[in-house]
Amino acid sequence: QVQLVESGGGLVQAGGSLRLSCAASVSSFGIYTMGWYRQDPGKQRELVARIGSGGSTNYADSVKGRFAISRDNTKNTVTLQMNSLKPEDTAVYYCYARCGPTPWNLKDYWGQGTQVTVSS
Repeated sequence: QVQLVESGGGLVQAGGSLRLSCAASVSSFGIYTMGWYRQDPGKQRELVARIGSGGSTNYADSVKGRFAISRDNTKNTVTLQMNSLKPEDTAVYYCYARCGPTPWNLKDYWGQGTQVTVSS
């Protein structure tokens, strides 16, 4: 089984920074992609950033140049550094990990979510 535990988040003024971290506990599974999604009430969950096991990254256009994702494969952790935050970044942020026993037998796992609120 896989468990994801998030930390970070909170309230910050526009222009400020926050750092989200997520630790995955896995037993005999490989972790392939890790990343962060966010969701506002009444809206669909959207990708913020993801990173492959080799370090390749993808970002939503809205956060490019402001957010940076990184991971530590030895600790099974993923971190999202968020700079120049805007009120529209306000959302619940969810960590996710795509894991499985083999690369062709994968499943997505989710954290419990952490609130990020950016005041104007």
